[in-house]
Amino acid sequence: QVQLVESGGGLVQAGDSLRLSCAASGHNFGSYTMGWFRQAPGKDREFVAAIDWAGVDANYGHSVKGRFIISRDDAKKLVFLQMMSLEPKDTAIYYCAAKLLGLPTAGSGQYRYWGQGTQVTVSS
Repeated sequence: QVQLVESGGGLVQAGDSLRLSCAASGHNFGSYTMGWFRQAPGKDREFVAAIDWAGVDANYGHSVKGRFIISRDDAKKLVFLQMMSLEPKDTAIYYCAAKLLGLPTAGSGQYRYWGQGTQVTVSS
């Protein structure tokens, strides 16, 4: 089992960058494939990015590809989401998620563990 806590959200202007962090506690963090999802008011949860348990393979949602980068530091049990060229449409609550092993897939139902989320607001 793993517990997840996100941090790093805030209010930024369009064009700015922001880095989110997800701190994990529990055992065998290196065995978990990690993902980031987001949910804007009135919208469904959207896949943002995922990185596999080995840190080798990453996957990105279409709307963030080329602007966001996911990475992980297994020694510190951290996952990061570096967000660049932020746009107002990126405004949402961002959630960190984890699943045991497996590919960095986009389906939220495949992730068993979730954090509480961190708010990102991008003003125009």
